[in-house]
Amino acid sequence: MNIDQILDFAQANTVPEHYRPAPEKILKGDPEQSVRNHYGSPCGQFNAGIWEGAVGQWTVDYSEHEYCEILQGVSVLRDQDGNAKTLRAGDRFVIPAGFAGTWEVLEPCRKVYVIFEQAAR
Repeated sequence: MNIDQILDFAQANTVPEHYRPAPEKILKGDPEQSVRNHYGSPCGQFNAGIWEGAVGQWTVDYSEHEYCEILQGVSVLRDQDGNAKTLRAGDRFVIPAGFAGTWEVLEPCRKVYVIFEQAAR
């Protein structure tokens, strides 16, 4: 392994993958999303990249641990009890595997993500 294997997000030419949550998960809006998965580990459990989301709300159920850094926009993350956390540019946080609730984008959002997928037990 050498320095050439270091991945610089600013230099990555990853093609974005565009998608929407499954229709049954969408609660409001048209939350079109894109992801540029700049890095995927050989084992498939670790990924990192840039995610972008349009205004809308959908249900989430995390099987992975995710570190996020909001680069732009405003989102609201709600747990199943309705407790909410507003997320803005500059916020950094971890969503543990097992979290379930909703993600709502209030202003088009862009974030860095780092995901570790929990191994099946």
